[in-house]
Amino acid sequence: MKGVLILALASLLGACTVGPNYRAPSIPTPPAYQEAAAGRPAAPLSATTQATPDLSAWWSRFGDPTLDDLVTRALAGNLDVATAASRIREAREQAVIAGAAALPQVQASGSVNNTMLSKNAGFSQLASAFGGGGASGGSTGSGSSGSTGKGVGLPGTDFTTYSAGFDASWELDLFGQTRRSVEAARGRVEAQEWTLRDTQVSVAAEVANDYLGLRAIQQQLGVARREADRQKQLLALVKSRRDAGFATALEVSQQQNQLDASLAATPGLEAEARGQIHAIGVLLGLPEALSDQLTPVAAPPAAPPVVPVGLPSDLLRRRPDIREAERNLAAATADVGVAVGDLYPQINLTGSVDLISESLKTLISANSLQTAATAAVVQTIFNGGKTRANIRARREARVQAYFAYEKTVLGALKDVEDALARYSAEQRRNVQLRASAQAAETAFQLSQDRYQSGLADFINVLTAEGAVYTAQNRLAASNGQLDQDLVSLYKALGGGWSEAPASTATAPPA
Repeated sequence: MKGVLILALASLLGACTVGPNYRAPSIPTPPAYQEAAAGRPAAPLSATTQATPDLSAWWSRFGDPTLDDLVTRALAGNLDVATAASRIREAREQAVIAGAAALPQVQASGSVNNTMLSKNAGFSQLASAFGGGGASGGSTGSGSSGSTGKGVGLPGTDFTTYSAGFDASWELDLFGQTRRSVEAARGRVEAQEWTLRDTQVSVAAEVANDYLGLRAIQQQLGVARREADRQKQLLALVKSRRDAGFATALEVSQQQNQLDASLAATPGLEAEARGQIHAIGVLLGLPEALSDQLTPVAAPPAAPPVVPVGLPSDLLRRRPDIREAERNLAAATADVGVAVGDLYPQINLTGSVDLISESLKTLISANSLQTAATAAVVQTIFNGGKTRANIRARREARVQAYFAYEKTVLGALKDVEDALARYSAEQRRNVQLRASAQAAETAFQLSQDRYQSGLADFINVLTAEGAVYTAQNRLAASNGQLDQDLVSLYKALGGGWSEAPASTATAPPA
């Protein structure tokens, strides 16, 4: 009956968990993005009130198999992703450690003790040494107590004692301190899982950004090479006119200077392209270069026709950094409960079961059984205010975690608004640059025709020629910037991870 009452009391107290219960914070978000409504982009932005847009593999919207391959390989081999996965595994083991405190701790022990009494000690001296009782018969384990010897021995007596047993201890979690510790550990595991997803978002965006930047540089290289070819043809024309007496040596020198300037721009662009390839290799975690795959010039992929922006409230579910901050807040809330638990008494149960005998033959028998049990209650009376100061410190850490969560939400909204503003502005700029490039090409053709007909000076051709190169180079750079702004928008929206459980299979060799 006593055992039943104790178990009932333990169950009742076990329902008590000290500290505050966690409730997910509610932060209001605007009904729509300001920039999406104010901007007039060439490509439409989709703001839907339906479920959160699926942006798990947004890079596939560009329709470029090379980009798809690079991002897939980076998510599998990137070292930052591997590090984040390792931290998840570490956090999970810490959760196991926290949960172990709620379970009994059991140890097994065994010993052999040999004692030989001094031949020079008298009987009365031996009796005094052993307190009038028996000689110690050996080790009995951490939970044992009392004399286990065979009695008073004569001087020179030699005897051996064998023992084997189990010791157990259990700190009852009556007030939920350990449960709060487990809750905090699980919150940190989930936070690390969202850290991994946030790393995946960043890696996918960096790979796409570097790849699209590479293609833009290659387009600028193409513009420079085509311009050099055009200037070579014009130089040949000027030389032929000089030979015929219709042009001067100055005009030849001027055109040669234009050609040399165009050729000088090529090495710098080639070096930039090589740097982009090297950066992509680092993101993929590859020691070998990607030159064979990426050096051949390819046209930049087409931008998606529609960008699924969604609503600001979607960010609370889509952005991994927001989800990570929310889980850190949950863990900090549980930490308050862990600190509050120090105000309550600790109840420890210990016990031991030992078998002790002078002979191995009789060790495993009922007569060799020795048991001990202890129930202890420990309550801190005074520790200089340490416990309550720790509670206050934990509460402040919780407040800081809330501020960090709120700041993360505000930062995410800002990221999207900024990305929308840059994307919309670059689209409008791109339209103007495209028109400028066409006008410059038309002006060059007209000036060249008039020069050949003797109706215009060569300086007009040089001016128009420089304007064509400048306009085409700016357009190529704008095309690349437009793609990179689009990548920034997808990253700001939190695209690049899936709802599947975070994979932590990747681990370095032992």
